[in-house]
Amino acid sequence: MESDVLLVKTTDRNKGINRLLNKFDLKEFNQKKVAIKANYNSADPYPASTHIQTLQALVENLQKAGSSDLVLAERSGMGDTRHVLEKMGVLDLSNKLGFEAIVLDEEDKDAWIKIDGKDNHWMRGFHISKRFLDADKVVQTCCLKTHRFGGHFTLSLKNSVGLVAKKLPRSVYNYMGELHLSPYQRMMIAEINQHYSVDLILMDAMKAFLNKGPERGLVTKPNLLLASKDRVAIDSVGVAILRHYDATRNVMKGRIFEQDQIKRAAELGIGVTSPEEINLIPIDSESQDTVDNINNILSEQG
Repeated sequence: MESDVLLVKTTDRNKGINRLLNKFDLKEFNQKKVAIKANYNSADPYPASTHIQTLQALVENLQKAGSSDLVLAERSGMGDTRHVLEKMGVLDLSNKLGFEAIVLDEEDKDAWIKIDGKDNHWMRGFHISKRFLDADKVVQTCCLKTHRFGGHFTLSLKNSVGLVAKKLPRSVYNYMGELHLSPYQRMMIAEINQHYSVDLILMDAMKAFLNKGPERGLVTKPNLLLASKDRVAIDSVGVAILRHYDATRNVMKGRIFEQDQIKRAAELGIGVTSPEEINLIPIDSESQDTVDNINNILSEQG
């Protein structure tokens, strides 16, 4: 089964997102309760964190499509989540546009669903936010960057870590400590994604980190925006883009579908299982050369 990934090359973020989402067709979001997972792991500026213009354009497009109830829910890994959302302008934007911003660290114990450790690499399982299970639709917006703490790259699959509890209220066990110390970290990241669905992923690749990450690194400017329903497909395209710009050794080595995050996610049926199943679509003629270059990388290294 093929999965579409829409792509536009642009220097205008707002115009690019509007054109991209217009091609994506958001009519299925009409009168739907939507949970949004952005990338606010820290209070560091884009591309470490979701650009506030990206979040605004995404929310406005969903509201225009008739979404009845929008909730952004977040747990930061590097810093206090409420401080991060305040510093990055998310709380002000939520008041301005009328969507709810939820700090997951402040949620009660009954706001989490336990996923046991059976058939995955989590020793005690993990807890996922009910916000993303109860919503009619789930939307992700992720960045394009490498990850020096064991993830190798942090795109849509890795972005799911922020909807898993670090610690449950009145509990001492640190699930993020387990994740980051485990030799199976990348497989564990993929396994989170098996337990919730995503209806739209918007990847902001106007800029990217080619090394270090997730909060700092060498910046390049692909000037790209991508959209898909398939986390495996869009992450595979993201890795191909990073390879085009010569990223870290861990990102560059081996075949793309042998990368642990992508391989495990494909095994679990989260998305496509090969590069041949990715249908990369330019939304205009100016984006065609970029699509051709990425398709060559996917063909030769996928």
